[in-house]
Amino acid sequence: MALPDRREFLDVNELPDLPVIALLPGSRRMEIEKMLRIMTSVRSSFPGYQFVVAGAPSIPDDFYADILKNSDIRLVSNQTYPLLFHSAAALVTSGTATLETGLIGVPQVVCYRGNMISYLIARRLVHVKYISLVNLICDKLIVPELIQQELNTDNLEKHLRSVLEPGTARDAIIQGYQELKTKLGGRGASSRVASLMIQYLT
Repeated sequence: MALPDRREFLDVNELPDLPVIALLPGSRRMEIEKMLRIMTSVRSSFPGYQFVVAGAPSIPDDFYADILKNSDIRLVSNQTYPLLFHSAAALVTSGTATLETGLIGVPQVVCYRGNMISYLIARRLVHVKYISLVNLICDKLIVPELIQQELNTDNLEKHLRSVLEPGTARDAIIQGYQELKTKLGGRGASSRVASLMIQYLT
C-alpha cells in the first residue's frame, strides 16, 4: 500500500502543518466513547500539536462528531496507517492496533479501561504480565500501559509527554520496536504471532 507523503496527507484531510498525535480509541461504540473522552482530556496540555482521531470503518463520522464537538480535534476515517505513519506519537486502546503502531514505529501509550468486574475475572483466568501485544511479544515493558484507574488525565499527560520528547523514554521505545520487528521478521510472522498468543493465553 502506497502511503501519501506528509504534505499530501495534510492537504487531503485539511489539517494544519503541526506535528500529529494520533488517537486510536478502538472499534466498538461503547469502547470508543469511553476511551476517546479520556484521550482528549489531555488536549489542552499539548498546544503545539494537533490531535487526530483514526475513525473505525464501521462507525459513522457523526458518532465521533458528537464526542468531539466544541474541540479542535479532527477525525480521519479509513486512514489509520497513513495517520500513524505521519504521527509523532499515539494514544492507542489495547488490541491489535498496539502491534500495528509498533511495527510502523510510532511511540505510543497503551490505554485500557473496562468494566471492573470483567477485568478482574479476566485477570484471574488469563495470567499475563502485559495487555499490549508489543510488550507481550517482547516479554518486557517496551511501551507504557495505563490500565483501569491508572488511566487518568494526569498519568496520560505525563506518559504522552515522555514519549514525545527526545530522550530516554522515547529512545527506549524505538529501540524496543527494533526488537519487536526482529522477533516477527521475515516469512511466517503471522504464524509466530499466533503461536506466541497461544503460549501467553494457556
